[in-house]
Amino acid sequence: MDLNMGEMGGGEFDVLSWYTSIPPVSRIYFTSAFLTTSFCAMDVLNPYVLYYDFHLIFNEGQVWRLFSSFLFFGLFSVDFVFHMYFLIRHCRQLEEGDFRGRPSAFVLMIVFGVSWICFLAPFVLNSHPFLGSALTFMMTYVWGRRNEDVRMAMFGLITFTAPYLPWVMVMFNFLVGNSVRMSLIGIFVGHMYYVLEYVYPVLADVRGFRVKKIMDPPRWLKYICGERDAMMQNHGVLFRNEGEHLHVD
Repeated sequence: MDLNMGEMGGGEFDVLSWYTSIPPVSRIYFTSAFLTTSFCAMDVLNPYVLYYDFHLIFNEGQVWRLFSSFLFFGLFSVDFVFHMYFLIRHCRQLEEGDFRGRPSAFVLMIVFGVSWICFLAPFVLNSHPFLGSALTFMMTYVWGRRNEDVRMAMFGLITFTAPYLPWVMVMFNFLVGNSVRMSLIGIFVGHMYYVLEYVYPVLADVRGFRVKKIMDPPRWLKYICGERDAMMQNHGVLFRNEGEHLHVD
């Protein structure tokens, strides 16, 4: 697999079909990030009301910054396209792969990442950061660990397997003079999630731990996300067919 953006093929590219084919959670995040950047570029929205600031969030009550700091990737530029490409690519592949039919688990993964990145950022950064790049690196790390046999090439020169992709991206950022601190936070949080989601359940089964799975979405989240197993059993009622139900004692 080449690490390039020429995956559209030789035919005519239908933007609407491509957009509607993106899974719902990934589409919501991509749309929110793209619109936020567009509004900032048109001076409809000021980036200074979006960045992450611990004091403003917890002392001034500006709680929206917990989320808005993940939606702005800078004004339209090569760096913006770079982050959008990897974000939508790996978000989509995770949602269509490991999380197919489990949107609540994917939402929980994003909430886990956002929470830990927000917690760690004040200890690492002194400036007023935007945190979206860290979440991008988290997604990239998890995707790479789940696709260990996928071979990639950067600009047709460097060949490597998928688990090394986030580290190649860190090296590239370092070489072009960008800060890598947010990238490293994203990789660290991605590793924590990978251990809890994929390593711990195997260990718990072997060791006989009482808690078999930590990253299991609550039933209410499954219900909100429209998952069948949660919708079939809610408030003590088991649904068999539309308009028909069987009470469970």
